Amino acid sequence: MKAVFLDAETLGADVDLAPIETVTGEMEKYPRTSPEQILERIRGFDTVLVNKVVLSREHFEACPELKTIAVVATGLNNIDQEAAKAQGIRVMNVTNYGRSTVAQHTMALILALATRLVDYDRDVRAGRWGQSSMFCLMDHPIMELEGRTLGIFGYGDLGQGVVERAKAFGMNVLLGARPGQSAGEVDGYSRLPMDELLPKVDVLSLHCLLTDETRNMIGTRELKMMKKHALLINTSRGGLVDEQALADALRAGIIGGAGFDVLAEEPPRNGNPLLADDIPNLIVTPHSAWASREARQRIVEITARNLSSV
Repeated sequence: MKAVFLDAETLGADVDLAPIETVTGEMEKYPRTSPEQILERIRGFDTVLVNKVVLSREHFEACPELKTIAVVATGLNNIDQEAAKAQGIRVMNVTNYGRSTVAQHTMALILALATRLVDYDRDVRAGRWGQSSMFCLMDHPIMELEGRTLGIFGYGDLGQGVVERAKAFGMNVLLGARPGQSAGEVDGYSRLPMDELLPKVDVLSLHCLLTDETRNMIGTRELKMMKKHALLINTSRGGLVDEQALADALRAGIIGGAGFDVLAEEPPRNGNPLLADDIPNLIVTPHSAWASREARQRIVEITARNLSSV
């Protein structure tokens, strides 16, 4: 196997790539690869590893020796899968590596928003506590999670991890039938059509892949169906939510808050509606929910096992 990793830096310098190197026998590594460098760097290799580098039909047609693409991540939206299939190229990805860290990050966003953690921290640092006429500040409403309803779109490994942790806080759970998915019952939880689910939830957490069916699945219409105090969490994929619609809804008080670890463009070099500084009760983190060292090392180990089956 002759392999090249086009954006090895995306896994971090503290990750040990030895499991992959052992399986491939020979692997060339580049920290990053620009679109203009892709063809030059994949020629002559039968196996290409990428995280976020985009591979398209032109690359496959120009490299007939290419047999395997290993995406060292879950999402496959950076690979032209139809073109790869037409060229007989096997595409593999990594799943079930980030349950603990993504679920932990999701709960951190929920807890921070429900307790108004960022707002109270900001008030303290601005001196407002020191100026208070009594022993505490109560300027921002706090939501108790116990007894509240969590809605989940995407009840796979990550969604299940969030459900486990939410139940430890005493939350009730409902599942959402994403576009094209049937309603019913799963693991004892009701799976409801979107229009039926949204008015019922106090927290909505998204764990879907980005597809043509799920793109902008939450927009102005859907946000208006939610409770005014409801929280919207997205640690899955940018593009699942209409970001301008969400920014407007938060400013207007249509929903209570939002926590996002993903944006439609990453990094947001051209700005983003959710990065404005006048949006209340919004937390945006830089696609870091997956990034514990333990999870990143699991990605390497799972990728190595995938490649060993080639």
